[in-house]
Amino acid sequence: MEEAGLVSTGIALVEEHARKIKPPRILSVPFNFGNTLGEVNNPSFQHEILEATFDLLDRAEGPVLEIFETDEIERVVLSRSEVKTAAVSKKEDTFVELANIEANYEKWLGMNKGRTAVGLSSIGIDQFPAVVAFLKEFIAGNTNDSEIRPEQFSIAHFIRYCVDDLKSYYLESRIAVDPKASMNELYRWLWSETAMGDLLGELAEVMNESEDKEVKAVAFGIAR
Repeated sequence: MEEAGLVSTGIALVEEHARKIKPPRILSVPFNFGNTLGEVNNPSFQHEILEATFDLLDRAEGPVLEIFETDEIERVVLSRSEVKTAAVSKKEDTFVELANIEANYEKWLGMNKGRTAVGLSSIGIDQFPAVVAFLKEFIAGNTNDSEIRPEQFSIAHFIRYCVDDLKSYYLESRIAVDPKASMNELYRWLWSETAMGDLLGELAEVMNESEDKEVKAVAFGIAR
């Protein structure tokens, strides 16, 4: 692209990788995976990052590695072990909790013209109770597969994609009722105040002890 006269720029979450790959222009940001633009619900800060990224297009020669430094937002912490605190109220049954936040998720869809991060697993939200039932059985050691798993996914990746969808479902539901919540507040709620957070924590522990190398490898992203 560069040889053809098309200038390019981008954002890197891992500075070390950017230094090794040496793309023509790259902005290294100090945020966690999944948070390339820093913080949810903070458009002015996100625009600042995008502006810094596009400013690199003015650099005629490269490779250029620019470090984005900021004290405006706190470090985003996604890991359950880092943010979990004692629950302030009694948690509902996971299935009840799942059903109770559906209205909030529908509100999110209405607020965002139907856009959602849910869908990676290709499982509809109407099947989420079946997904949760499977995860509970998997944790208990009673099963290692699910009849709703699409053939194109291994069991390890099916679990990971389902977990990603469940987390998105919960977080989007929460944002719908608390649109000014910071990313850390959202994850603190998920990991500390919900039965789903507890379930995913148990799942991560079980997967991390698995003798299946693929299942064990996927465990890292379950509770974060």
